[in-house]
Amino acid sequence: MSSDLEVSALAINVTIPQSLRWTDTRRGETFRLTTLNVRLLPDGHLAVKAYGRPVAGGRGAYVSFPVPDNPELAVLVADAAGRAGALWAAHRGLG
Repeated sequence: MSSDLEVSALAINVTIPQSLRWTDTRRGETFRLTTLNVRLLPDGHLAVKAYGRPVAGGRGAYVSFPVPDNPELAVLVADAAGRAGALWAAHRGLG
């Protein structure tokens, strides 16, 4: 394996539990946020975006939104990152 291999990010997708879902608006359209995309950046920080579809239905775009500062969402992200790490360790025979 090359020592100059660069990994730009690792990502996991997390379904937001019904009780923590919220709506947000963009360009006059309301979206229901249902998924978090959590990325581990090369510097060790996590970057998180929420994704959702228009409440009105149809085949609207899957759009990203910032994640609000919410302690319950922070716990969800931390738990998801820990679970992903455990799955990776088990996959590699480390856990």
